[in-house]
Amino acid sequence: MPPLEDDLFPSTPGKFKIERAHTMNRQLYRCFASTSTMFLWALFLIALTASYLSFQGFVDSGSRYLSASWGGIQWEKQVRTSAQIHRQGGMSVLVTGAAGFVGSHVSLALKRRGEGVVGLDNFNDYYDPSLKKARKSLLNTHEVFIVEGDVNDAKLLAKLFDVVAFTHVMHLAAQAGVRYAMENPQSYVHSNIAGLVTLLETCKSANPQPAIVWASSSSVYGLNEKVPFSESDRTDQPASLYAATKKAGEEITHTYNHIYGLSITGLRFFTVYGPWGRPDMAYFSFTRNILQGKPITVYRGKDHVDLARDFTFIDDIVKGCVGSLDTAGKSTGSGGKKRGPAPYRIFNLGNTSPVTVPTLVSILEKHLKVKAKRNIVDMPGNGDVPFTHANISSARKELGYKPTTDLQTGLKKFVKWYLSYYGYNHGKSVN
Repeated sequence: MPPLEDDLFPSTPGKFKIERAHTMNRQLYRCFASTSTMFLWALFLIALTASYLSFQGFVDSGSRYLSASWGGIQWEKQVRTSAQIHRQGGMSVLVTGAAGFVGSHVSLALKRRGEGVVGLDNFNDYYDPSLKKARKSLLNTHEVFIVEGDVNDAKLLAKLFDVVAFTHVMHLAAQAGVRYAMENPQSYVHSNIAGLVTLLETCKSANPQPAIVWASSSSVYGLNEKVPFSESDRTDQPASLYAATKKAGEEITHTYNHIYGLSITGLRFFTVYGPWGRPDMAYFSFTRNILQGKPITVYRGKDHVDLARDFTFIDDIVKGCVGSLDTAGKSTGSGGKKRGPAPYRIFNLGNTSPVTVPTLVSILEKHLKVKAKRNIVDMPGNGDVPFTHANISSARKELGYKPTTDLQTGLKKFVKWYLSYYGYNHGKSVN
């Protein structure tokens, strides 16, 4: 029996070396061939993946282009047409929040006067967007073009200023409401602070720089007990996050005026009401609930004192806004650099005749011819203040501001609009 080694090793050493070499060559060849094939396949897969990603990117970018709400030759034409001035010595105004309550009224007033007007609005759902769409349709009939976009979109703002050399900006876009800040505080920082800074950054770099008028709020007076509220009063005790963001806006605008020479006017609105108003406002929700036979909640302050507001009709607010634009004065910066001092102003825009909330309800009952089911409760700690009262002497002197509509008259106009818009006939819906 041959030894075990004979099975493991060939009897002739030379033969082993040759066969082993051939075997190793064949193995190396197979390995190399296999590696080459795998390498080629890998290259192919990489190329295929890159092609797919490139194509997908093309499709995505194409989809974004097709779905974009701004940009393109036709869009630019609409912007330029809407911004065209139709009176000698007129202005071209970018109105942010143009589909909002105050924004739509101001845009319409400016357009009727022959100014160039371009609107910007993000149509958010803080309240029913259909009302904003209806305002947009109204403005469309008067050839005011509203761009759908966010004031935080720096590229969009830069594009708008590239297409039109706006002489003025009416900044009314903001997250409104005092109580909603307890539910969604981030929205106030996003819109009222970050959005304002984005807009100011665009304006400071524009050439020429526009004059800016923007909406602050009477809420900045916060816990101030001195009445009536004057622009020189303390505003460092805000009672709500909304008020705090508006106060921050006043400080921020002052900084941009000081550093970059932007002409800036801040307007402290006092409880604006009227046709096409905001559904979250008390007078609006009271009207809806009264007509639907639902109870309304009427808050009262400490010691059962009735809350009071300086209700200001929308037409009077519009006069103050337009007057602020007319008297704004020019910005002095160029290329983002200040060349000299520029105007910085703050005005109260109110009716200077506070009315209690129960009196407001009584007036609504009279115009609606329906008795309200009142639920009287103590005011919760939600940021509301017990009263507001505007000193408007500065606005009267500098802007020629003179409110002419009392609450009785203003609510009558609002109720007439409400019944028509929502299809009511003698207090009953016809829809």
